[in-house]
Amino acid sequence: MEPGCEGLIFLPYLIGERTPHGDANAKGVFFGLTLRHKKEHIVRSVMEGVTYGMRDSLEIIKGLGLDVGQIRATGGGARSALWRQMQADIYGAEVVTINIAEGPAFGAAILAGVGAKIYNKIEEITDEIVKITSRTQPIEDNVKIYNEYYQTYRSLYPALKPEFDRVSATVAKFAG
Repeated sequence: MEPGCEGLIFLPYLIGERTPHGDANAKGVFFGLTLRHKKEHIVRSVMEGVTYGMRDSLEIIKGLGLDVGQIRATGGGARSALWRQMQADIYGAEVVTINIAEGPAFGAAILAGVGAKIYNKIEEITDEIVKITSRTQPIEDNVKIYNEYYQTYRSLYPALKPEFDRVSATVAKFAG
């Protein structure tokens, strides 16, 4: 299946949205759904929508003037070659996996080790233990496609915000 799911875009706001919108009323949306779309389109659009949402955070980081040349993926999603390629293409950056399966827990352990003076610096332990196990480069043709769809993704929240608020008010009004 081609990147962009033939125009089907998923907004992953299933429990509201925290970044970048900070809106508890935001709702999940399938935008562009037609009769030609099949289950495969819906599943892929969910994966793409979640990745567009993560790109929103990446754009905030870039907006602070920080260079992001590499993304490190850990956890269950990092096991999927399809998702790693999708991320590389949507972010326009290399995505790598490392030899640490659970990044957040490992990061907390490193910080605790530095705090307890077991290690002098974070870099000391990470340089010693963390090794790259795979690299996924963006595919330029896919990057171009995803950049177009990302602009549509970004435009949907502001366009739908008044309706998110209205439906939340209606739900609250009639909730028993």
